[in-house]
Amino acid sequence: MSPIRVLVTGACGQMGRHIVRAVTQASDMELVGAVDPAGVGKDIGEVAVGHPIGIQVAGHLPAAIEESRPDAMVDFTHPDVVMDNLTVALKAGVACVVGTTGLGPNDLKVLERLCKRHNVTCIVAPNFSLGANLMMRFAAEAARYFDYAEIIERHHERKADAPSGTALKTAEMMVAARSEPMRLVSTTHDKLPGSRGGEMDGIRVHAVRLPGYVANQEVCFGNTGETLVIQHLTTSRECFVPGVLLALRRIREFEGLVYGLEKLL
Repeated sequence: MSPIRVLVTGACGQMGRHIVRAVTQASDMELVGAVDPAGVGKDIGEVAVGHPIGIQVAGHLPAAIEESRPDAMVDFTHPDVVMDNLTVALKAGVACVVGTTGLGPNDLKVLERLCKRHNVTCIVAPNFSLGANLMMRFAAEAARYFDYAEIIERHHERKADAPSGTALKTAEMMVAARSEPMRLVSTTHDKLPGSRGGEMDGIRVHAVRLPGYVANQEVCFGNTGETLVIQHLTTSRECFVPGVLLALRRIREFEGLVYGLEKLL
């Protein structure tokens, strides 16, 4: 089988550089394009690999797709531009692997329609880390036995959306695993509005944004006389790379919109 031709959007960002390095090192993949307005004209190899590889960073996605003719596009950009990027790629028949968070239910419906209309696949994962996906699965299992739970997610200060897609996906999986909603613990005197976090189907969700974090999450369960904490910690964005490569390698096996890395595990 011929190598998977990959274009990376957000190629000069921290995750984008990790993906560029991984794709160039993969024997079954070929990096054919890189898009990022922050690095137009630069050789993406000098930005991400340490030496030139002959691929200049483009700033205009439609032209980059037309020139490079990728099989798949990996998007790690920003919630403000991700839907525009995906619309362009899917209409061009390019399969997509999406790590950008901030997509809402309406966005997913739009992507589902685009995939069907243009007969192309789009894999969207709130988190590409294997450990994070196991954490979500374990939390869903625990939710069958505990009626009270709160989620605390901690990310770096540059993350644009809150709460994280991982936290929202975790809550969705926990609710789906139960026959009735979680029991919400409310306080009668909130001295500081918002101090109890957001709420989703009876689950409190708290978002922390501070320098020093990458992407951490705790799911805290409470019962009479006991608590259970399921925690996932990351020390480097490299933890997301294997999941992205897995999605690229298996994207030809799926049709339409695929939401969640757990569908591939």
